[in-house]
Parts: sequence; C-alpha cells; structure tokens
Amino acid sequence: MMRIGTRGSHLAVTQSGHVRDQLIAHGAQAELQIVTTAGDLSQAPVERIGVGVFTSALRDALFAGTVDVAVHSFKDLPTAEEPRAHLVVPEREDNREALIARDGLTLAELPAGARVGTSAPRRISQLRAIRPDLDIRPLRGNIETRMGYVESGELDAIVLAFAGLSRGGYGERATQLFDASVFMPAPAQGALAVECRAGDAKTRAAIDALADADATAQATAERQVLAALEAGCTAPVAAYATVDGGEITLRAGVFALDGSTQLTETARGTDPVSLGRSVAAALLERGAAQIME
Repeated sequence: MMRIGTRGSHLAVTQSGHVRDQLIAHGAQAELQIVTTAGDLSQAPVERIGVGVFTSALRDALFAGTVDVAVHSFKDLPTAEEPRAHLVVPEREDNREALIARDGLTLAELPAGARVGTSAPRRISQLRAIRPDLDIRPLRGNIETRMGYVESGELDAIVLAFAGLSRGGYGERATQLFDASVFMPAPAQGALAVECRAGDAKTRAAIDALADADATAQATAERQVLAALEAGCTAPVAAYATVDGGEITLRAGVFALDGSTQLTETARGTDPVSLGRSVAAALLERGAAQIME
C-alpha cells in the first residue's frame, strides 16, 4: 500500500485525495496518511511562520520512510532542488486570483476604505496599485476561517487563490476572478508537486504516470524566475506562463509593497529554465532587487 503524506487541513486532504484517486486509477494501491506540522498548531499568519514548516515536515516524513509520497502546493516549496526527491507536476488547476466579497461585490464595486484581508506582499502591492484607498488587513487561518471573516462582517473582502477554492469545493464563493494579466498570481500557483524518494523505483514509476508536460513547463519557468531573483515564496514576485504548440510565453512581475512601482517582463521560448532566467535577468537589470528590499 502506497502511503501518501498530507497535512490535515480540508484543502490539503482534498488535493491529496485527488492524487490518491489518480494513482488508484493507474493501478496503484494508495491511502492517505496525515502528517501534523508545527504550522498546523500555530495561529500566526503563514507569512510570519513561513510555509517551510509545512513542506519540510512532509519531506521529513518522506525521507524517514513514514510515507511513500508527499503532496505539496508547488508554490510553497523552496526553489532549491532536493536531490533526495523525485518530483512530478500533475495537471494544473486554474491559477487565477479570486475575490470573495460581501454582497457579491467586485473589487471595483467595493466602497472607499473597504477592509480587504490578505497577508501576502505580492497581493498587498497589487491591491494598493489598483485601489490605493483600501484598508488592507492581515489574514490568517485555513480557507474556511478566512471566508468566515467576510461572513461575520469583520472584513469586506479577501483575496485567495482560486485553485484552493476550487479544489476545496468553494469555487462558487468567488465574487470575482482576476485575469492573470491584471492581478498576477504567485509562481506555480494552482500546481501540485508530488514527490517520492529518488531511489524508490516502484513509486517513481507510479507517480510518473500523473505528470503533465504543459503544467511542468509552466511551473518550471515561473519558479525559475523566483530562484533567479533569489526571492522567497512570500516575496512580492508574480509569474505566469502559458504553453502553445510547445512555445512557452512567460510574464513575471516585481512589485513595491506600497503599490507605487510595478516592473513586468514578458518573453517567449521553448526551454523553461533559460526562459525563466532571462526574464529574471531583465527584471534585475531594471531594478527588481531594490524594489524587493
């Protein structure tokens, strides 16, 4: 029986359950195994505790042999390669950002001074560029907790990744989906990373059946921007890629937290690694490092 390690949140269990079902459909025997992390026991915003506490706990369980497969939100993984792991990217979920607002409002319809919840610098900077009048508040907790702030009236709206809403069965709660060219998502947003131990040939073969070529190319190009900029996953950096006939179009941006400056670059190519590096180099040449500081 293949043991799939997952955090215990509703979203994590749901997305890991999709991976389990796909593995079973390809002939494997698989079951979920909950891995409790220090982050699950903290009430602090993820930007303060760091998403690394979630991913490292799953990887620790994987390398200790407690589980055979670990399922991550790819955007949360460090950009440095982990030689002990074999990683595949399944078909990607919608990578757009979503607004959940009271009374079905869109971002443009929110009143002046509306209270909008998010703790991600990338989202804060873009919100301030679009609506500098907003009162942006810190946001913590799982998806259900975050939506509860809008339901209770404590916040007028929140911004979340639509992929998480969709996977969790809450997609209809979104009152607006933002085009990626208007409100740019995090690198690899909507993509899962499925890992096994590099030396486990049987499990490698099983998870290889889930790999999606386009999703892999997109996520690789986007994350290469993050790596080349030497920015963490909570830095004000965004990227999204599309694939058409083998050609990758990559757009990435770096944003000042106060919304005053936005640098974006777009390029096309067929090698996701070199494409990501070239876009990052162009951003650095224009002063991206100073903006991220």
